[in-house]
Amino acid sequence: MRLPRNVSGRDLAKALERYGYAVDRQVGSHIRLTTQQNGEHHVTIPDHNPMRIGTLSQVIGDVAAHLGRKKTDVQEELFS
Repeated sequence: MRLPRNVSGRDLAKALERYGYAVDRQVGSHIRLTTQQNGEHHVTIPDHNPMRIGTLSQVIGDVAAHLGRKKTDVQEELFS
């Protein structure tokens, strides 16, 4: 599955709520999300519309690594 090319930072933040991530704070154009699932984990995403594809891929990879899941599985759950 290809990553979607039109995902904004806010869209990704909303999609990550599925894994227990919630907006912790926002400074300028960056949003920090935190989850307590599988231990505390923070991820910072840019509030850009659209996000760059490499940045989106990196964030999904980071979330997948924290959850102990495959990146492709997380990607499909978020965008299918």
